[in-house]
Amino acid sequence: MSNSQYETFGLTTTPYAPYAPYEPPYGPYESYENPEPYADGSPGSPPDGPVGPPGGSGDTYRPAYEEASADRTTQVSRATLLSQAPTEPQLPRQEYPQGPMVASTDPLDPVGAEAATAELRTGGRAQARRAARRAPRRRGVTERADPLRRLLPQALVVAFLAGGTSAFVASDKAVELTVDGKPRTLHTFADDVSELLRGEGVRVGPHDVVAPAPGTPLTSGDEVAVHYGRPVHLTLDGHRRRVWTTAATVDGALEQLGVRAEGAYLSASRSRPIGREGLALDVRTERTVTIMADGRARTIRTNAATVAEAVEEAGITLRDQDTTSVPSGSFPRDGQTVSVMRITGSREIREEAIPFEVTRTNDPSLFRGTEVVDRAGEPGTRRVLYLLRTVNGVKERPRRLGAEVVREPRTQVVRVGSKPRPASVKGADHLNWSGLAACESGGRPAAVDASGNYGGLYQFDTHTWRSLGGSGRPQDAPATEQTMRAKKLYVRRGATPWPHCGGRLHG
Repeated sequence: MSNSQYETFGLTTTPYAPYAPYEPPYGPYESYENPEPYADGSPGSPPDGPVGPPGGSGDTYRPAYEEASADRTTQVSRATLLSQAPTEPQLPRQEYPQGPMVASTDPLDPVGAEAATAELRTGGRAQARRAARRAPRRRGVTERADPLRRLLPQALVVAFLAGGTSAFVASDKAVELTVDGKPRTLHTFADDVSELLRGEGVRVGPHDVVAPAPGTPLTSGDEVAVHYGRPVHLTLDGHRRRVWTTAATVDGALEQLGVRAEGAYLSASRSRPIGREGLALDVRTERTVTIMADGRARTIRTNAATVAEAVEEAGITLRDQDTTSVPSGSFPRDGQTVSVMRITGSREIREEAIPFEVTRTNDPSLFRGTEVVDRAGEPGTRRVLYLLRTVNGVKERPRRLGAEVVREPRTQVVRVGSKPRPASVKGADHLNWSGLAACESGGRPAAVDASGNYGGLYQFDTHTWRSLGGSGRPQDAPATEQTMRAKKLYVRRGATPWPHCGGRLHG
């Protein structure tokens, strides 16, 4: 008998060994007569469909596709289903009650096949047919191929439907999708994480986290988690920046950002949830600050926002003009030392002179180098307000706060000579004026005696100098002018103005 339940049977020429005597559990099989003739008109063909033992309650034939549809969950092709059909068990040999075995054309009956083969060799096809009609019929075993031919298309359809159902079941996956901490279990036909998110309408951006990563293949039982990013405007120890976090609470965001929150000041509760729109968060971590005041150092741990708050936490009070070495509104840094300066101060008003200006005009009636003051200048007066401070017992330089003019200064008016001086003085050019100058002043035009009354090369007094046409002081005039006026004096009075050194003029 063939191993496939879907093969058609035909006449074989290979002889089978005779069956051994067998007593069936339902008693001896009964022969039957079929009124329908064979295709060639001979009577006695076996009935269509499976035949069971007398008194049986069901079919003895179970198609292989029913077992395959019940046991298999994966798609099986028709060729695989046919090749993997279970092998039909061999029937035990049995003894026929009718007597000696006669040849049969039934392919399920080896004895009948052997007899038919023998008769074909001797008498031809007609004799073989008659021999087959004389062969005994065994209920439940002998069966024609026509019923199998009718069942084969049905089996193929059922197998195709069973394979399609298996493919449908295989592509369906049970996946747990968690979006922002809210899990749900769903069935999907998506092949990977990206396809699953698109199918569920979950949109992710560059700051969102998906685990496993988009594009990862999916299998049944996988877990996919989506954590949305949230913007946080974080001011950490005075530094403002914008960061992103996938944490749902302030505490989770601090942990994710690596911010040390122990002892820190937080502008929002640690349990406060963070929505998709984000939030502004001010964090001041605990720092060590040293305050120097009144000759004593105080070190504290603080999360103060300003230096003034840190000084107050150290138990130090600032009075009047007291201040700190760094701006009191600045942010205290970790390890920073702040000095408190005790300041006492007062204000003082001082009067100061305002210098006058000098206006000069040219006068052609005066020799060059000659200046005549027509109006003397007068200085003005102003009152100046100064701040006097003492810092930690040390006086500082006074600081000017303001000024007020009490009297305006008066401008001085001076005429300056522009007339060319004569090159010589008749009657005095031949004298030794350099010798006289060396004796009187050592040859220095700006020389002044100890009394302050005489000055210049020739030690003129102011009255004599001005009588000769000079202006100002003689020691301020050029050397050529001094010599020219000395010559004029000699013409008027001779050498008497220089009683000690006059003799040098002729030497």
